[in-house]
Amino acid sequence: MAEKEIAVFGGGCFWCTEAIFQNLKGVTKVVSGYAGGKTPNPTYEKLHSANTGHAEVIEIEFDPNIISYEKLLEVFFATHNPTTPNRQGNDVGEEYRSIILTTTPEQESTALNYIKKIKSEFSGPVITEIQTLDQFYPAETYHQNYYQTNANQPYCQVVISPKLKKIKEKYPELIK
Repeated sequence: MAEKEIAVFGGGCFWCTEAIFQNLKGVTKVVSGYAGGKTPNPTYEKLHSANTGHAEVIEIEFDPNIISYEKLLEVFFATHNPTTPNRQGNDVGEEYRSIILTTTPEQESTALNYIKKIKSEFSGPVITEIQTLDQFYPAETYHQNYYQTNANQPYCQVVISPKLKKIKEKYPELIK
């Protein structure tokens, strides 16, 4: 089996998803960025003011010998609402949509099968987009490791910290 693979998920604000996946055993690197749209070289400002089509996403480098892609999907779906179009909590816009950008045909198959398996767990239809990753654009430096450098900020305390607590309680065996 490969020593590292790449997964790309968008489930709302990338500050939240980045903080969650950075805490998982087998995850070696997480980069916040933009993908799933049509505009080359998007910026945070363009993402939130123009119709770029991109979502806020994270690129996860992981060791499949330690954590499986399916386990990453499980954590992904446990930490955001995949039934709300273009919205996660108070974050509204297509940049906050639920999206999986696959890097291999196996990831696409696994994601489709996983959604079939869990769809009855939600009160509405799972509307998570699944696309083949075309291009990942890293976000600006100030977005990287946001929670680690800004944990005392109100957004981090109110939105991110409760998600981290939930994941640590639900998946203690996965936490570094």
